[in-house]
Amino acid sequence: MSDEPRTEADLGIVDSLAQLSFLVQAALGKVAAEHGLSIVQLRLLGVLRDRTPGMQELARHLGLDKSSMTGLVDRAERRDLVRRSPSPHDRRSTLVAVTPEGRRLMRSCETEVEQQIRDLTAHLTEDQRDRLSLLASALVSHHTPL
Repeated sequence: MSDEPRTEADLGIVDSLAQLSFLVQAALGKVAAEHGLSIVQLRLLGVLRDRTPGMQELARHLGLDKSSMTGLVDRAERRDLVRRSPSPHDRRSTLVAVTPEGRRLMRSCETEVEQQIRDLTAHLTEDQRDRLSLLASALVSHHTPL
């Protein structure tokens, strides 16, 4: 028997990222469901956390077509989570902003998502979490549409 610490088998970049995505999506899905939201609605609130994009920008960011985006915003608006307003720069464009109720729900979800993700990474060392954060940030910043 070796005295060296046991290391996890490398699944490879494709399998490890795909399986990590499944774990994160499950965590997001759990939090969303606890608040009567879909994952896409949770993502919508996350996008609106610090910006007020137009519908087209929002659709690109969420990867939705125009009709799906309209339906998503309609449902969120009925729950008083978002509001639409005409763009001051382009009368044909509509901006979407989070409401105070949406912000309250978003903060609650953020806290729960943060705990879920911390639970997923609890077995990692602080150095491993730091490296994972830097690598994930590099991937995201290179591919973020907004």
